[in-house]
Amino acid sequence: MKTIEVQLASSAYPVYLGPGLLSDSSLWQAHLGSGKTLIVSNDVVAPLYLEPLVSGLESRQAEIHIIPDGEPYKTCDTWYGIIDKLVNMQARRDVNVIALGGGVVGDISGYAAASYMRGVRFLQVPTTLLAQVDASVGGKTGFNHEKGKNLVGAFHQPAAVMIDSGTLETLPEREYRAGLAEVVKYGAIRDRSFFDWLENNAAAISQREIGALDDLIHRSVSNKAEVVAADEKEAGVRALLNFGHSFGHALEAETDYSEFLHGEAVSIGMVIAAKLSESRGLCDAGAADRISSLLEQFELPVSLPPNTSMDGLLEALSLDKKAIASGLRLVLLRSIGNAVVDDESTLEEIIRILQLSLGHQRTSAKE
Repeated sequence: MKTIEVQLASSAYPVYLGPGLLSDSSLWQAHLGSGKTLIVSNDVVAPLYLEPLVSGLESRQAEIHIIPDGEPYKTCDTWYGIIDKLVNMQARRDVNVIALGGGVVGDISGYAAASYMRGVRFLQVPTTLLAQVDASVGGKTGFNHEKGKNLVGAFHQPAAVMIDSGTLETLPEREYRAGLAEVVKYGAIRDRSFFDWLENNAAAISQREIGALDDLIHRSVSNKAEVVAADEKEAGVRALLNFGHSFGHALEAETDYSEFLHGEAVSIGMVIAAKLSESRGLCDAGAADRISSLLEQFELPVSLPPNTSMDGLLEALSLDKKAIASGLRLVLLRSIGNAVVDDESTLEEIIRILQLSLGHQRTSAKE
């Protein structure tokens, strides 16, 4: 088992990595408070991993709340259902909320923990690659609004994160590859040697070789922990983690969260952002092609589908939570491994790059 410590200004918490952590009773004893326990999972993960987690709790009784699987259920209604469960089980401020699942389960359970009685103990047990390398670390919680992704939420750090690498054995191939987009992101924005390593080990990663996978998760989490430690609430450097996400979130919203997995949308968004970086003269030509090539090796999409509504995409971009009064704030590249927050891209420049990604020269799918 490996441990990475997330050091914040006023607190710290561990991220544990290794096989068999779900049922490790010593870890649960170390990190659960004295109150009642609620485990939130979904209808796909629970049949696979709820039993070993409960066995790790030993004599401690836990209530269970199961939500439907998928981004379309990351809603106010789902959040309210968790709150309702906490109320009905008469949970107090010493309750423990455990999220067992992927990013949706972690985000919405975390927001329930953040908002119930103004904040209760929360533990993350991520079971997808995307959640393990990104969503479970850093304290971002929330749910989607019909107009945009993660428009409702709060920062609420977990007491601990337990990454049981064994859960990836049952992860569907599409989910696994979607998680690799967030991995590529770390190399693109701040860790060029990691990007080089990903290129050199793409075949082993695609085949889920244990050694490569362990290194990939450890290095990704280390990158995320360093950024979160430096900027817990996204007042500065943490914004760089949004590389590809403004365009990716807009694409998810424009397609009603039903066509793309989050990582797939981010993959497309990173290529768009890299091309915009080149067009703006911020980085040398070739960076976008290199990023696109690596993503394609992982069988991820790198361009907008031809039926994308440009009007819908631009409307979703305008509601992006990273926007500022003067316009859209984007994360762009100076080079691979060196990103910058930029708010000087014009609407015309953005539309031109989106049109190139669509592969045609119209400004609206409705024209």
